[in-house]
Formats: sequence, structure tokens, C-alpha cells
Amino acid sequence: MIIENALRLADATASQKLLLFLSSRSHVLWFLKTRQLHHDPIVLVIPRNIEIAAAEVKQAGVPVIRNWSGNQTRFSRIKYAFLHGVLQNVISIDCKVVCVLGPSGKRHLDTITIHDLTHSWSEDFPFDAHSLIKNPAFPVIMATIDIALDIGALGREGKSVGTTFVIGDEKNVLETSHQLVFNPFKGYPKRERNITRSEVVESIKELCQLDGAIIIAADGTVEAAGRHLDAERVSAKKLRGLGSRHRSAAGITRRTAAVAVVVSESTGTVTIFEKGAVAATLEPLISRRVV
Repeated sequence: MIIENALRLADATASQKLLLFLSSRSHVLWFLKTRQLHHDPIVLVIPRNIEIAAAEVKQAGVPVIRNWSGNQTRFSRIKYAFLHGVLQNVISIDCKVVCVLGPSGKRHLDTITIHDLTHSWSEDFPFDAHSLIKNPAFPVIMATIDIALDIGALGREGKSVGTTFVIGDEKNVLETSHQLVFNPFKGYPKRERNITRSEVVESIKELCQLDGAIIIAADGTVEAAGRHLDAERVSAKKLRGLGSRHRSAAGITRRTAAVAVVVSESTGTVTIFEKGAVAATLEPLISRRVV
């Protein structure tokens, strides 16, 4: 069985955790009832929209990471689970993990991978998230990434959409940018502009169709939309294959302490910038929008 082989690999490589990606309620219930598979290293990674009673999971004694509900590539799902695992204190920032997963949206498992979080990934799959995780705005960054993944996968009203979010160091970001259009968040009380509110999330998804960036404070307050970033763009040579939106995002993170999250209009890929460079990319699978 692939899970038993992965457990042996975890033991042989001194990996602290085994992330088991399950995509259906029936498979989660099967696992919870299969007592011989309940080993200390195993952490379940399941979509948020799967309804499983907290009591069932607690009784099994298995940690759970709730993943973004949409489909992503294998590497994207792993990177996303790492980030949320650290955010939820399920895994540590520097642990080694074995992952068991299958094709996105499918029930069968066919892949075992091993990853050491102390090392960056390859250039093709960038993932250097240590300082990102230590950022005081990390919970807000992750909430923004969830919104970006939705936009990247679904677009808006059936059409592809590209946009930029800039999170943290809001004072310097606002001083290094200017409005392209009327700021739709101006004048609203701070408590009504937080991205933890579902109505704010829906407004952001509508406003992402505007030209310009969406600026979010470190505490999750949305400060502005339709903002032009004035910081000098990072050269195309350093960000090969990426367009002006990405270069502007890299530029603002090089000039300020902010983090930028960019959704590519053409591919839906979500790219995270920090300190003028790509910190990570996440790749949602596009299946329900017109490109």
C-alpha cells in the first residue's frame, strides 16, 4: 500500500511528518476508521468544503490541515499545505516531510514526494517561504492567497482576470503609489474593511477587475483598490517570462517591507513576491472559466 511505503520512507529519511492528501469525504472516513494507519507522523490534508465532524477527527487523534477547496497542481497543493500547516502550528518551519497525493480532484493516490523546508525549491517551482512565514502579516498574506487562488482559477463572470495585492507596510506602500480611479474603500470604518468579512472578500473579487493594485494593511484592513505602484519595476531579465504587473509588484516589495501577491491573467498562476524576488508560486487548475 502506498501509505505504508510512505511511512517506511518517512522513517528511513528521519522525516517528522507525512502529509496525506485526501480529496473526498468517503476517503477521509475510511482513513479515520482504519486504525492500523494511525501513526504519529501522519497529517491529513483535506479540502475545506469536506464536511467532517470535529469529534470524529479528534477521536482519531490525527492532525488536519484544511486546504484550499479548488484544484491545484501537485506541487502547488504541497506548497500551499506547507504554508497553512505552519500557520496552524501543525508542522514547523524547518521540518522534513513526506507527501502522499494523487491528481487534483481524483480519489486515487499515486505519488510520494519528500521535501526539506530548510532548502529552497528549484527555479521551476520556487518556494523560499521562511521570511514569508515569519512576517507579522503572515495570516493576512494567507487569506489574500486564498482570494487570489479563487480569482486565478475562476476569473470573474467567466472571464480571466489578473490583479495585484500588496500586503503590509501600508504607510510606505501608499506613499509609493497613487490612485488611478476613485478609491472604493475610502470613507468606510476600519472594521468594515477587513478581509475576514465575507462581503469584503466578494467586493475585492469584483474590484480586482479595475486597473491597479489592491492595498491591504498588515492587520487585514483593505486600504485602497485601483492603485498604481510608483516604485521602479524590477528588470525583465530578473523576472524572465513575467509581465509588467509582476515587475511592478517585485519593485514595490524591493522598495518597501510589503509582500505582493499577483494573479496572472493569462495562466491564473499566483506569484508571491518578497524583497524584490519571487518567494513562491501556486498554480490553480483552470477548468470553469473562459480564457
